[in-house]
Amino acid sequence: MTTIQITALIVLVALAGLLVWGGYIMGRSDGLKTGLLEGEDIQRATSAKTIRELQASLQFIQADHTRLAQTCKRLEACQVFGVVEHQTLVAIGEMLRIAAETFSAFRTGKKLDRDARSLRQQALTMAAQLQPGIEGSQARQPPACAAQVTVEAA
Repeated sequence: MTTIQITALIVLVALAGLLVWGGYIMGRSDGLKTGLLEGEDIQRATSAKTIRELQASLQFIQADHTRLAQTCKRLEACQVFGVVEHQTLVAIGEMLRIAAETFSAFRTGKKLDRDARSLRQQALTMAAQLQPGIEGSQARQPPACAAQVTVEAA
């Protein structure tokens, strides 16, 4: 081989090496870009899945909250105790007063007298607690309203 041929061979080997090295560098940079893009896509997909799950959970909670709010409004609107119950408690208190006076006449009825007076006081306290609710709503709801609410709550 002549000197020119050896020089040409060295130049060709050097150019082939540069070509391989350039291809390696370009492939490596393309691989890094592709890997980063795929990683971002996977992260986006995971985030999108989490967002969908959270939105579904939010919709479920909103529906549950709406149902509970409606039940609460129904309970507030449905007054189980009204004028009739207030009058009944006042009548019970009066009967317990009469019973306490009757028991106080007996020598052995002191405990019964105290119990009757205590029960009368409790009945009058319950009647007094019903009074603001009665004044707030003039129309009395039927007791079936409470049954409706408990059935719907279950």
